Amino acid sequence: MNQIEENGVTLKIHKGTDEIGGSCIELSTDNTTILLDYGTPLKKESEQVILDKPIDAILISHPHQDHYGELVNIDTSTPVYCGELSLELMNATKIFTGSSILENNFHTFQAWEKFEVGDFKITPYLVDHSAPDAYAFLVEVNKKRILYSGDFRAHGRKPKLFNKMIQDPLLKGVDILLMEGTMLQRSNDDFPDEQSVEDEIFQTIKEHEQITFMIGSSQNIDSIVSAYRACKRAGKVFVVDMYTAWVLEKLKIVSNSVPNMSWGDVKVLRSYGKYYYDKISENPSHFGDFKSKIYKDGNNIQLEEIKLSASKYFLKISPSFIDKSIQRLNLNNANIIYSQWLGYLEEEFSDIKTVNLYKKLQDKYNWVYAHTSGHADLRSLKKFASSIHPKILIPIHTEYKKEFENHFHNVTVLVDNKDFSINENFLTSYQVNHLNKIFEEDLDAKYEEAKQLVLNTENLSISVLQRKLQLGYNETANFLEELNDAGVIEWPAK
Repeated sequence: MNQIEENGVTLKIHKGTDEIGGSCIELSTDNTTILLDYGTPLKKESEQVILDKPIDAILISHPHQDHYGELVNIDTSTPVYCGELSLELMNATKIFTGSSILENNFHTFQAWEKFEVGDFKITPYLVDHSAPDAYAFLVEVNKKRILYSGDFRAHGRKPKLFNKMIQDPLLKGVDILLMEGTMLQRSNDDFPDEQSVEDEIFQTIKEHEQITFMIGSSQNIDSIVSAYRACKRAGKVFVVDMYTAWVLEKLKIVSNSVPNMSWGDVKVLRSYGKYYYDKISENPSHFGDFKSKIYKDGNNIQLEEIKLSASKYFLKISPSFIDKSIQRLNLNNANIIYSQWLGYLEEEFSDIKTVNLYKKLQDKYNWVYAHTSGHADLRSLKKFASSIHPKILIPIHTEYKKEFENHFHNVTVLVDNKDFSINENFLTSYQVNHLNKIFEEDLDAKYEEAKQLVLNTENLSISVLQRKLQLGYNETANFLEELNDAGVIEWPAK
């Protein structure tokens, strides 16, 4: 596996260097081992992570399955640290998909409040992402600072969080930055922010006076808010299913500005209620008085009432109920707002039943795409990396790791199933990677290039080069002597 050793600290990336999702990063000392995320891969064919040592604690960055989905495979006594809202949303996903709630040993943390796990000191930084309660982690250990970006962006409805991070002096010049690169070669130009999503939804429901349905994650709160705001502007009634209503209720933990059924202009659809009632009834201690709130006067609505004036309504319900609802309403057409990643339209990332359902809805109704990414675009990634200015930048959560060197400084590209070691006196990652290539090709013909790469290197260590170049000690010493003879470096250093 990928492994970096620094003053007794080991960084091992189990999954995430070559794919988006399934993130799992291990940090360990002689005394303590922790994981940063333990997610289920998005791709069906991706291999499952197999842990080869006991884990003292797991930190979950946010409540998306590709970052926490494998918690079901860990010893339930292992401490798991996450945000309070994240825990509620992870369990909501389990319950409403027919699974048991998570039985892990959960501990919740607060944004920007430092806590300790063995040798590690961890500070969670709240970030802007398509999932609420999403965090980056600053990990301090043995005088080293490691920043894990998690999933983040700068163009959602919480851009101040991005600016707060890049201005934090504690993060400047961290030793290692593990930075996501989901959008490195993807465009976000069609919908660069949530305001553009809101505007597209507004234009659609104003120009096409008919009932509107929305397909998207009930936990993408920024997207839900965009839809709600568009409805307000267009004079439409916003209707959600019980799962979405529950998620919005839990958002009260962190915000009073997210629409919910107590607002009066948000209705909960009672039709198809048995599907949800069964889930709620099976977990009475989890839902409290939620069911009674739904039945409070004015909080709910049935399809029969919607049928009286269908064009007034905007429904965020399960995709599996959309076509059935349109038929029950005796309608010939409807707007379908698709507000999630386009990849879910493909069999690689969705089951065939879902793919066929989406295709059917596309063919029959007015299908409109309106979605902005939950991940930072290239411009934001560059701003983030240049502001943090890490000694080493390691790509994670990306399919484009080899492109990082074209956009960022001090990049170390890790490869699955290969060990890398770094100690106190390490070369910058850019120099290491390129010295490797130079040595493998033709060192004698490339002294000038090598000179430029190592010119500013401080504390050049023979043991570091030995590990980096995977040479024996004598071969590495000869390599340094050749560089010295060519005037590239002064060796031994005086």
